[in-house]
Amino acid sequence: MADPVDNVKAKARSTGGSVTAAQVAAYLKRHPDFLARHPELLDAQVSPGRHKGDGVVDLQQFMMERLKGDVAKLRADQDEIIANSRDNLNTTERIHNSVLALLEAETFESFIDIVTGDLAFLLEVDVVSLCVELTDVTTRRPKHDGIQFLDRGAVDRLMGRNRKVWLRDDIEGDPEIYGGAADLVRSDALLRLSISGMAPAGLIAFGTRHPGYFHAGQGTELMSFLGRIIEFGVRSWLDLPKP
Repeated sequence: MADPVDNVKAKARSTGGSVTAAQVAAYLKRHPDFLARHPELLDAQVSPGRHKGDGVVDLQQFMMERLKGDVAKLRADQDEIIANSRDNLNTTERIHNSVLALLEAETFESFIDIVTGDLAFLLEVDVVSLCVELTDVTTRRPKHDGIQFLDRGAVDRLMGRNRKVWLRDDIEGDPEIYGGAADLVRSDALLRLSISGMAPAGLIAFGTRHPGYFHAGQGTELMSFLGRIIEFGVRSWLDLPKP
């Protein structure tokens, strides 16, 4: 059986290469589901007006335009859902790769090197800073780059007493947290670390130069999971009890 579209093309060639309105109308009558299969064509169409006489308002065109708007909004929502799903999948993969890297550390020093170095690459951020409050046995001379020492009580002061995770969308990097890399940071995620009752309070900060990279509307479950893995790793390597 000949394809109806081919028939239309054949007729178009016979009329000098152009398709007439009558041919289009005839094709649509024979294929009433055509627009259902190609709904994007409706966006370019103009709804016909209907004349009912003086003083009579026909709402058909208004309703068609509203339906077009609804379709466009649904498409935009669908695109946003798909984009968010892809972003969530990418984030999950990055977190999983980070956890695997931490679990493969062979020494405590390599574990800290991964936290303060490799995680920035794996999570696609610009800087990772491990912050630890000063105690009677800590000094301000860290053995590893990326470790910042804070005054006592600084974690509660920076994050608030009850906040575990804090996502900030548009900030100026804090030298207290990021040291010399503070100028790079315009958005960050702060995670409180509760390692042990025998360990000082701490936090880990992930900073990026892109404003809005982290924001309050994002889920924090994956970041919290990564924080718990870091706590577990430090506690295990130093043989510390749970908090």
